[in-house]
Amino acid sequence: MTTAAIFVLLLLGYALLSNRASQTPITAPIFFTAAGMVLSSHWMHVAAAGVTPNVFLRLAEIGLVLLLFTDASRTDLTVLRKIGTLPGRLLSTGMLLTILLGAIVARLVFPSLSIWEAGILSAILAPTDAGLGQVVVTSPRVPMRVREGLNVEAGLNDGLSVPFLLFFMAIAAAKIEGGPASLLQYMGEQLGLGVVVGMAVGLIGGWLLRAAVRRGWLAESFQQIAVVTLPLLCLFLADMVDASMFIASFVAGLAIQAPFKEAGKHSVEFAEQWGQIFNLAVFFMFGMVVVRNWSQLTPASWVYAVLSLTVVRMLPVALALIGTHLSRPSVIFMGWFGPRGLASIVLGLVYLEQELHLPGESAIRAAVMATVILSIFLHGLTAMPGISIYARKVAALNSSAPERQAIGT
Repeated sequence: MTTAAIFVLLLLGYALLSNRASQTPITAPIFFTAAGMVLSSHWMHVAAAGVTPNVFLRLAEIGLVLLLFTDASRTDLTVLRKIGTLPGRLLSTGMLLTILLGAIVARLVFPSLSIWEAGILSAILAPTDAGLGQVVVTSPRVPMRVREGLNVEAGLNDGLSVPFLLFFMAIAAAKIEGGPASLLQYMGEQLGLGVVVGMAVGLIGGWLLRAAVRRGWLAESFQQIAVVTLPLLCLFLADMVDASMFIASFVAGLAIQAPFKEAGKHSVEFAEQWGQIFNLAVFFMFGMVVVRNWSQLTPASWVYAVLSLTVVRMLPVALALIGTHLSRPSVIFMGWFGPRGLASIVLGLVYLEQELHLPGESAIRAAVMATVILSIFLHGLTAMPGISIYARKVAALNSSAPERQAIGT
């Protein structure tokens, strides 16, 4: 039986028990990652069938491209205004401090890394993944202000991390033989062309969709499919012109809202159904990859993983939230629930695909694997008990506390 067939059977089994599973700490990412680890451990010859680095990379790229487009297309600026300054603080001050502190800690834990290699590692692990603890951003027991802040942060910081990663990679590559001849040229191709491709696909595609809907040409059953073709088109066009497919899909998701505001609804519907399959397949294969490379996970990589999920995440969040008057439990809660998942897996693969052959490549790869695998299990298992503890803390707060206030007050 091939790996794909085993995954499909696991998907069916989990779907049949999904309602029961939602009442336990075992999240879908935990289940499929663990399944991949078990499969790779006990049936290595089966796990190897049909699973190659190229297959893993392409599947992961498709998953992140769809995720970036979906997150961007459903971003509502009116919602950002209603929940105050939390998302803005987390996405600006919080994210910049996270990348800076992550690079500093990387240099301390891995002294052999250059500052640019440390920046690469930090940028890969900067984005958060709300899907690893989905209940956190959906539970009514968590104040709306807090859960929406975390949800918006997770929705946008993956796209914002890409320029930093490309920048650090370009500088690191320019310093070794065979690197890009011009840093500005490389950045222009990856970022500049990515923006151009994204704007073109988003605006033109959105205009075509709106025109087709108004004229009654586009059947309702095909609207979702039509919207989802746009991020996939970004992927192929970006490949053709050597642009960043991630920048392109993120920009397309923002741009499409101008001509076709309904895009967000249709893309979210797809992401919650078919898009989830791509994501779970990535976690499944990630579990297999971790087991195959377990010997590369050094004590230093585990130390960095722990620091990345705690100090590197929680301190910048605490600093970013100064002045919001949120309680200490809220600051700790928001700091802890910054899981690393799909985006970090894909960005790590993108870095490896460039074949820069940097001296610190093995350390970066091991640190990313250790951090993500630790996050999948720790954040998934602590989500439900964490919510219970936090809800009790919020209930004990004064009625004038920001957490107890309705959004907009």
